[in-house]
Amino acid sequence: MPDAEPRTLFVSVFHPEIVRGGAQQAAYELFRGFRDAGRDAIFLASIEPGNAPALFKPGAIVTGFDQRENEYLLLNDSFEHSWYRNLNVRAVRWFAEFLREMKPDVVHFHHFMTIGIDLFLVARRVLPEARLVLTLHEMLAICKANGHMVRKQDRTLCTRASPVRCNQCFPDIAPEMFQLRDDWIRQCLGAFDAYITPTRFLKQRYVEWGLPEARIHVVANAQEDYAQSTAGGLLRIATQDPPERPRNRFAFFGQLVDVKGLLVVFEALELYARTHEAPITFEINGANLAFATEAFRTRFDAFLAAAESLRPVVEVRFNGGYAMEDLPVRMARTDWVLVPSTWWEIFGLVVSEAFMFGKPPIVSNLGGIGERVTHDVNGLQFNVGDARSLAQVLHRAATEAGLHARLSAASPGVPPVGDIVGEHLDVYRAAVLAHAPAG
Repeated sequence: MPDAEPRTLFVSVFHPEIVRGGAQQAAYELFRGFRDAGRDAIFLASIEPGNAPALFKPGAIVTGFDQRENEYLLLNDSFEHSWYRNLNVRAVRWFAEFLREMKPDVVHFHHFMTIGIDLFLVARRVLPEARLVLTLHEMLAICKANGHMVRKQDRTLCTRASPVRCNQCFPDIAPEMFQLRDDWIRQCLGAFDAYITPTRFLKQRYVEWGLPEARIHVVANAQEDYAQSTAGGLLRIATQDPPERPRNRFAFFGQLVDVKGLLVVFEALELYARTHEAPITFEINGANLAFATEAFRTRFDAFLAAAESLRPVVEVRFNGGYAMEDLPVRMARTDWVLVPSTWWEIFGLVVSEAFMFGKPPIVSNLGGIGERVTHDVNGLQFNVGDARSLAQVLHRAATEAGLHARLSAASPGVPPVGDIVGEHLDVYRAAVLAHAPAG
């Protein structure tokens, strides 16, 4: 592999302009960072028919995307979600042919949902001299329950997987099948020369699971600083607040699904309205409610329908989904960003978004977000899943003089995408050594 200019193929779960999500956003931001740096990079994003049915054409597996240079879609209508593989041999053949045509020096996978871990082995077979790198965005290799490691029986956090423990979450699947699942995934992940995790927390989880520690590199997810864009800069100037205004505006940004913790916020706001007088506002920014459970959707709709009863102490607004370009306007309307996740939350791109706009995050005290946000230094933490703990933190945030200014001033911002590109190139060079034959 040429040290100065490797050709890099990024293979991502979804395209962020078709399906919103952290893993695909990070992969795409990294691809754009490579392109902006003049690097030779290609982006291949998987989608399924339910994501964008109009993009599927008879016989097509790999197509261009929106007439964009070096951007392609893997139209995967045969992904099997139990064993994370492709049932249609044509998908495997088309992917192999795509690799032969593109001839990348580095194949960097982001996730394997809707892609297939069997394609890891295909990449190794077709490109024996290429460096294979995998960014682990969650714990799906360890945990069948969407990689969340949250026990289905009681929604408590899980710290390790085993055939027996996994069978307790999926009683219709025999323990020995979980052992086969584990063997199959380990075989496919063994194809990689290097792994990347965005936090030390996730690296430790995979070391405990059995991946070689020396091959796991911790590199933050790439993310453009939208607060430094022209629109973001102009907006900051136009919306500077008087120092005496209470910092009592809270907001949620992200996916409207169970593990993001919105139901904890709802309970905390109801408790707050009963026990405090200092007024606060709460704005919900997000979409993909269709991916949530029926119980979550029912509670979500009921809370919004009854939100008027929380006034005048708590005012609630639902703003719907948003694009990254909408962040400056929406962030201008808030003081604090809530990240109330009830799963381990590996990195939390929304934490980066809060940091870039100087809006202190209030996060659950666990996982990657607990690692990134230092309590009472650059944000606040509360006990995960504890509505009473969150209500107390909301009251402190809204009423303690000088707290917001102090935490906002300590925001670390986000590293330039160019720096993250450089760190990835370092990983690719390290992968050369890992790939080299012994002796």
